[in-house]
Amino acid sequence: MIKKALTIGLISGILMSFTTAPDSDKLEKKAHRIHEKCLTVDTHCDTPMLMLKPGFSVRNENKMPQSRVDLPRMKSGGLDAMFFAVFTGQKPRTEENYQKTYALANQMLDSIHSMLKKDRDLATLALKAEDLAKIEKTGKRAIYIGMENGFPLAKDISRVEEFYKRGVRYVTLCHSFHNDICDSSSDGKQAEHNGVSEFGKQVISEMNRLGMLIDVSHASDKSFYDAIELSKAPIIASHSSVRAIAQHNRNMTDEMIKKLAAKGGVIQICLLDEYIKNPDTTTVNYKRIKQIRKIYASGMEKMTEAEKESMFTEWDGLKAWKQTELPNVKDLVDHIDHVKKLVGVDYVGIGSDFDGGGGLMDCADVSQFPNITMELLRRGYTETEIKKIWGGNLLRVFREVEKTADKIRTNPHLASLLR
Repeated sequence: MIKKALTIGLISGILMSFTTAPDSDKLEKKAHRIHEKCLTVDTHCDTPMLMLKPGFSVRNENKMPQSRVDLPRMKSGGLDAMFFAVFTGQKPRTEENYQKTYALANQMLDSIHSMLKKDRDLATLALKAEDLAKIEKTGKRAIYIGMENGFPLAKDISRVEEFYKRGVRYVTLCHSFHNDICDSSSDGKQAEHNGVSEFGKQVISEMNRLGMLIDVSHASDKSFYDAIELSKAPIIASHSSVRAIAQHNRNMTDEMIKKLAAKGGVIQICLLDEYIKNPDTTTVNYKRIKQIRKIYASGMEKMTEAEKESMFTEWDGLKAWKQTELPNVKDLVDHIDHVKKLVGVDYVGIGSDFDGGGGLMDCADVSQFPNITMELLRRGYTETEIKKIWGGNLLRVFREVEKTADKIRTNPHLASLLR
């Protein structure tokens, strides 16, 4: 593997809070060495939303809290690969909204492909599991594409392959509200499909046929159990954490994690504060953040541009306040510990949700990812285990998904069973 631009000097700065013991230099060097060897993958960021804004570029090092992911900070943080999520919020399922959301998804895809063309000296599109190792050897960042929310599919099964051909390699089946594919974990309304819908069954089959990762983050518990039974390949939760530690409906129960592992899948621990640690829900700021999130999810189309700008300004101020109240890397690694003790280290990874709400006190952007490795080292994780957490597990699942697709393509009987 090539040397990554993760110098000892940078590690020293990033890991300052951990370096009080006499053997701190030894730990820093070990962290540096492991980052040089690891193929590191983050399975979820919402940076494509920012890429639609005039003047924003991932080629430049940007500032927090407005931006947490760009190519320079990926390099300095030793992050080899990022899944850029094409995120579309859920809207009422009208023909007009189907068309608008489909257009928005394609606009985000256009922006990703345009960036990759313009910044081809720094980043390369990755389409298969094996691409990462090849791209890493060139010194560039690997960019995979995911789709957060299957809403842009509308009810057109042909769009699964259409988006696959545009580079999409996972689909998060739903977002914060029920859609045509399945029920959401966050929708306050009664379950619409009691799990995965009939159309959702077709979507899962088609994703298996093509070799796309099925992502159950945001799905209801019943939708998760349906998806894992329907899929012929292992599935992922691209950005979810452990409900036994943080009681959020977006997190996974121990039984869900056991089922995920039994099928060979992986839970990618999310760095969003409420998914890591139970929040103090009594504060005025917390209540206002909840209000803004609700507006963002369901009422944005009713607002004027001036109202939107005012809301985003307030949101930035609240995020700045929130930065002082965030959980830390130790809290994050508690989730990894839990999964390791429950089912083993082979079934856990990292999905930050940066630029979509993710960020911790001491891991606020991709440049600070070495802090996670340092905490894993402090807790006695081996180099082999750390490699698995930072990408090995996800790549194993990806390869299994690809193998399943190959079997389906070469086995007409299996293909007919999936129809």
